[in-house]
Amino acid sequence: MSKGSKRTSEVGGSGRWSAKRKVAAVLRLLKGEDLDTVSRELKVTASTLSEWREVFLANGLAGLKSREVDGRDEKIAALEKALAETALDLSISRAINVVYERKAGPLAPGKSTS
Repeated sequence: MSKGSKRTSEVGGSGRWSAKRKVAAVLRLLKGEDLDTVSRELKVTASTLSEWREVFLANGLAGLKSREVDGRDEKIAALEKALAETALDLSISRAINVVYERKAGPLAPGKSTS
């Protein structure tokens, strides 16, 4: 299910919920109001309210904030992958240097292995 279609089903087709409105709903649950009653009143599924509550308890207000997915997400994912690959390459290079230094001794300052 895409993010857009999930949002529509969460709110009965009436649009997006702001983080502020989600928090207000979650606080009603945390104060002891019945899940089914709040769900019917707000026209939001009980599972959605439960999910909002769990996210709020785990991450606070920041967890309930959302933004539309756009081209930046793909770019961020590509950059994260490249960063992870670079970190792995660096880790491998350091391990190779440790093995080399055990066999040949430390490199003199300014010298390289090539």
